[in-house]
Amino acid sequence: MHLTNSTRPVTVRHRRLLRDASVALGCAALFGLLATLVTGHWSPLHEFDQDWIDGLHSYARDHRIWTAAVQTLSDIGGPVTMRILLGCAAAWLLLIGARVLAGWVAAQALVGWAAQWALKLAVGRQRPAFSDPVSHAGGPAFPSGHAMASAISCAVLVGLLWYRVGRRGRTAACVVAAVTVLTIGWTRTALGVHWPSDVLAGWLAAGAVLGAVTAVIEIWRPGALARDVRRVNWRTRPRVQRVIVPSVRAPQADGPLEDSELDGPVR
Repeated sequence: MHLTNSTRPVTVRHRRLLRDASVALGCAALFGLLATLVTGHWSPLHEFDQDWIDGLHSYARDHRIWTAAVQTLSDIGGPVTMRILLGCAAAWLLLIGARVLAGWVAAQALVGWAAQWALKLAVGRQRPAFSDPVSHAGGPAFPSGHAMASAISCAVLVGLLWYRVGRRGRTAACVVAAVTVLTIGWTRTALGVHWPSDVLAGWLAAGAVLGAVTAVIEIWRPGALARDVRRVNWRTRPRVQRVIVPSVRAPQADGPLEDSELDGPVR
């Protein structure tokens, strides 16, 4: 029994690391397959992209008010907005002493931005072209920067909330995040500035970045993310609870803190 208990935190940590690495590798493999089909001009994919984008462009051209609303949604949910949100989250985490967690958030934003442009330049896909475009965007098309940034940002924000809320809160956070990501991705095709496969590629690239960054930090600082989650939970507890239970102290960065607690919700 003692042996089982002593090795459980390590087992949980390894399982979490395996999960993150699997997400990164799986999304990277699917992204590579999709990029191969795009660069190889695979006919079924090309026809699907073209039919989808033509239909949306025709509707957008004939409904200018609707198009303006879609453009507004796209602008609000752009990469700049998403990275500002992550920057604010990282700054707040740094202020309360969760340095590794703050670094994780910042790394997701920076690595996502670098990966986005590296992949765009590597594939070099042209954006849809129309004689009467309803919107304009610069740079290569594949993958969609809006789709990638929104997926990374929403996943990170949900992750930060996950152990602070109950089941209903988690469900609500996931629904809001999913609707946001899907809506932003859809606006890019509705405006005719991205092919549908660009948006799908952005989501796959986001999954690869999320898993890879998390796995690297877990290898570099084993258990540090779990300790910082505990620290955030303590720092953000209601003040009354701190007075009632004065013996509970904030977890120290270098103290022996098991991360197996993260298997269940923390309140």
